[in-house]
Amino acid sequence: MPESRLPLEGLKVVDVATLFAAPMAAMMLGDFGADVVKVEHPQMGDPLRGHGPAKDGQGLWWKQLSRNKETIALDLSTPEGRELALRLLAEADVLVENFRPGTLERWGLGPDVLLNQNPRLIITRVSGFGQFGPRSGDPGFGTLAEAMSGFAAMTGEPDGPPTLPPLALADGIAGLATAFAVMVALRARDQTGRGQVIDLAIIEPILAVLGAQSSAHLELGIVPRRTGNRSDSNAPRNAYRTRDGRWVAVSSSAQPIAERIMALVGREDLTQQSWFTSGRGRAEHVEEIDQAVSSWIASRESDEVLREFTRVQAAIAPIYDITDIVSDQQYAALGTITSVPDDSFGTIRMQNVLFRLSETPGAIRWAGRGKGRDTDRVLNALGVPTTELTKLRDAGIIG
Repeated sequence: MPESRLPLEGLKVVDVATLFAAPMAAMMLGDFGADVVKVEHPQMGDPLRGHGPAKDGQGLWWKQLSRNKETIALDLSTPEGRELALRLLAEADVLVENFRPGTLERWGLGPDVLLNQNPRLIITRVSGFGQFGPRSGDPGFGTLAEAMSGFAAMTGEPDGPPTLPPLALADGIAGLATAFAVMVALRARDQTGRGQVIDLAIIEPILAVLGAQSSAHLELGIVPRRTGNRSDSNAPRNAYRTRDGRWVAVSSSAQPIAERIMALVGREDLTQQSWFTSGRGRAEHVEEIDQAVSSWIASRESDEVLREFTRVQAAIAPIYDITDIVSDQQYAALGTITSVPDDSFGTIRMQNVLFRLSETPGAIRWAGRGKGRDTDRVLNALGVPTTELTKLRDAGIIG
């Protein structure tokens, strides 16, 4: 691997956000070298610390989403906290926040104030519903976006209820979109010399990844329906159970793969039908296709199924749980799970950076730290003397 600087070294990011989407975006910037300062409330801390599984009282989601971030504890709602925030943001390139719209303005830290002080600042505002509109002031979480985007309505078995995902899906998608938005804004700053405000509503990115459902509805009157593990766009596409009780997923978006699958399961005759030449046509005959594929798979052990699909170059994968993932050879080859230095445990294993760059790869330098671990160092660097920090700590303004 070539030796190089991390590509975002020197980029200064202040992360004052909580719970998932916006902190994930800041994490990804940190993974590629940005200097990220995570700001928490001195008493309450970030609620992410108490979410999900914990080891010895240490939240593991926090360890991951707050990796590569220096942590300071600062009450932004106080006059003294506001002044320290202004000093911190005067030297920053990016602010990431996800307070309810109007909160920063109420604290005297709105975009008008911040851009007047630092015209090159990228102010990244992530909220459930955006900064304007009839619901902009409502509390918003990823679950609401999963509901309002149409995702839940089209997920689940045809005769079952709408189904929410068992994870922060909308937040994760919004985190990826936020990181992209920041990089676009930074590129624009290279051209104009000016910062700007990013307004990202969590209800929008998940809608974007659901495909052309809005166009299909407005142009054709189509309302997506629940299809379980099947697809309205192609067949065979489903989860199938093998003779030994394992589950596999099969996809045939490409026509040649659909043909290979049907030849493998002994129904090459179906490929001669006129309807077989399009994914839509195959989906309309899913019962006949699925009966052939499911019965072939059900009569064989999982190892044989996987081997035979691979032999004919058809698309298949075992349905994994996390036990399978951490022992999988392909994930191991990619280095998808890695060991990270950690203040609490010495090292901790977690997902690696999101992608690999051949010349300037990212790196996880440390896992999420304890509350206020870097407060003194960061504020000392801004010229705040230790004696003043003591007074601020005694007053509960920093931690």
